[in-house]
Amino acid sequence: MQFRLFLKSVLIILALTMLSSCKEEKTAKSEDKVVVSFKKEGTLMLKKAETDSIIKTLDIEIADDEYTTQTGLMYRTTLETNQGMLFIFPNVQMRSFYMKNTKIPLDIIYIDEDLAIVSFQKNAKPLDETSLPSEAPAKYVLEINGGLSDEWQLAIGDKISFTPINE
Repeated sequence: MQFRLFLKSVLIILALTMLSSCKEEKTAKSEDKVVVSFKKEGTLMLKKAETDSIIKTLDIEIADDEYTTQTGLMYRTTLETNQGMLFIFPNVQMRSFYMKNTKIPLDIIYIDEDLAIVSFQKNAKPLDETSLPSEAPAKYVLEINGGLSDEWQLAIGDKISFTPINE
């Protein structure tokens, strides 16, 4: 009888130890998450090519150096509808992006040196490393939430204008 009581006690202690170990592991993993917040660095307007009327005004982050152009919107878990990231490159050429470490679907909009949209990659799949090339040379690239290009009825030839915030 005492042996059964002893065995029960050992099993209960073992089960409690295992449960508390699992809780500690989950806590440790959640602390390792990378959190990147949006930082407004400018304003961008999307305009209809035919009428020059404003389609939408966005708050933007600007990627214009090697580090920011390489990381882009990686590790983000949210991006508001009125937010985007504008990549500014020093030259005009064929561009290609991918979604490595990018957790939200994006529309990738390729823009030429005259600030006109030249091609789209719509609803790019999160975490996919497949190359998403432009269909024409581009100097700028705008990333917004997936599906917004269609919702806003953006088209090849539509224009952008942007103003950086000077700090």
